[in-house]
Amino acid sequence: MIMKISLVLATLGRDWQVVDFLKSLTSQTYHNFELIIIDQNQDGKIDAIVESYKDCFAVRHVKVDFVGNARARDYGIGLAQGRIVAFPDDDCAYHQDVLKEVVAEFKKRKNLSILVAGSYDFSSNRFSIGVNSHKAQYFSRFQMMGVEFTQFFDRDKIDREQFHLDHDFGIGSKYSGAEGFELLYRLLRAGSTAFYTPEIKIYHPDKDHYKLGTGRMLMYSTGVGAYMRKFANEHDAFILYYIARKMFVAPMLKMMFALIFFNQKKLAYSFYNLVGIWRGFFAYEGNCS
Repeated sequence: MIMKISLVLATLGRDWQVVDFLKSLTSQTYHNFELIIIDQNQDGKIDAIVESYKDCFAVRHVKVDFVGNARARDYGIGLAQGRIVAFPDDDCAYHQDVLKEVVAEFKKRKNLSILVAGSYDFSSNRFSIGVNSHKAQYFSRFQMMGVEFTQFFDRDKIDREQFHLDHDFGIGSKYSGAEGFELLYRLLRAGSTAFYTPEIKIYHPDKDHYKLGTGRMLMYSTGVGAYMRKFANEHDAFILYYIARKMFVAPMLKMMFALIFFNQKKLAYSFYNLVGIWRGFFAYEGNCS
């Protein structure tokens, strides 16, 4: 059976980056896919760009009057017709064989619910953002892999009631960041089977590096703290692992090594990471059941 893939692209404020992604889709060796663009721009910023690609592949350009990455992606899920759903970023690009390899992995691994690709910094050998490894592996919620734009979901193999994003998380929402990890953790908790492979290459600029500034880290790390608090409020004992790791062990070790090597920028980056996580953890206002 030929699997159709739905790519839900939420975009706001970007144009030439969107062009790069659309160009990468024209080179795909697998053609049974649709692109659903959830356009949050109010100025027609990408109208002409999208129009120029409408004869290249199936694309649906949907303009909305709200902002929020998670909300936009959720809206796109409701429009998707494919069995496989993914959420590419508006500043990423696909290697030409990405969709072909995604379908091959799902066909090969009959019980697979979630497939995660590697994120590369526009090169074939240097990893970019997210959690990556040189080793292909199945993983659980104790070792979540990838990042939201590298995840592919088989809607026939996941709990569809759980397949939605929490609108409190992500850019344009109450807690910036972590929307992908919140969804992934929730689906893995519900019994989904997940596999990561670095052989599938998705390109994205490296924006997690400390040289890009502490402000970005402070903003995104609040989402990490908030999603951990969400599951802690649900009395999920497994989230204690991430609380210990991300609120204590990892940032402390990073700051210690930064001090040892007199790296002031990395020290500041790690400190604001820790501050952001704690801030998000105590700021979260979800249900306490």
